[in-house]
Amino acid sequence: MRKEVIYSLSSPYREEMKVTAYRFGHGKKAACIVGSIRGNEVQQLYVCSQLIKKLTELEASGAIVSGNEITVIPSVSHHSMNIGKRFWAVDNTDVNRMFPGYDLGETTQRIAAGVFEEVKNYDYGIQFASFYMPGDFIPHVRMMDTGKQSASLASLFGLPYVVIRKPRPIDTTTLNYNWQVWDTNAFSIYTNETDEVDEASARQAVAAVLRFLTRMGILRYHNHSGYIATVIAEEELRQIKTNVGGIYRRLKHPGEEVHMGDVLAEILHPFEGEVLSQIIAPTEGIIFFAHKKPLVTENEVIYKIIRRLHE
Repeated sequence: MRKEVIYSLSSPYREEMKVTAYRFGHGKKAACIVGSIRGNEVQQLYVCSQLIKKLTELEASGAIVSGNEITVIPSVSHHSMNIGKRFWAVDNTDVNRMFPGYDLGETTQRIAAGVFEEVKNYDYGIQFASFYMPGDFIPHVRMMDTGKQSASLASLFGLPYVVIRKPRPIDTTTLNYNWQVWDTNAFSIYTNETDEVDEASARQAVAAVLRFLTRMGILRYHNHSGYIATVIAEEELRQIKTNVGGIYRRLKHPGEEVHMGDVLAEILHPFEGEVLSQIIAPTEGIIFFAHKKPLVTENEVIYKIIRRLHE
């Protein structure tokens, strides 16, 4: 394992920010794994730390196939993480909305440019990502429909679901999208948590990456074969919204089966404690996403359901 600072940024008020890469093996740029790009992505940082630990062991045992380099970048925005901010603390901008970056631009554009220069020429790019809405997911692989995506490759991670979504204009500045534009096979992996560590889904994510690298001929490693993934388009997910705001009481969790008429959540009056609304399942299926924060506003998406195929 070789440890290398791939980008650094001076600050007049605190220590220099250093983005560190951990490199395993030698040869062609086979795979690059990126962890937390936002300051609240603690789970993503943790998953990368466990992956680095495992790859160190595998490299020592000769398990990396000759002629391949694997790079892991556990954190890009740890200055924000150190003060508990999701976005860049000075101007509240999102590094993952700045790719491919601009080396003469604003701070987050320069960070994105410096990192992207290091990651853009790999065969496979894997990002441990987080969603813009607070909540939990079933672990899955997510890809953007750029015309260059491959659902069959994404299925090789062995996670339960592969989700393909049509990119919006704002998505064209994300790492995943730009990886694909620069001819890298790009995948975003979502686990159960973001700002908390979830051991079970972290282990599942590490196993998924090792499984994929093995199936692509980059590693020699034997593990469980995983799931036969179901490929779904994001627009197929049924969104469930609130009809009032208040204190949110979640009753169903990601991975649970629900039937039409089941109570998914309750919304309480924030002062009086009475139930203002019950959120009822409008369809039969499996909970894919569930809102997590204790407060909700009116007309907010709090659940996404994978509908049964017969509906």
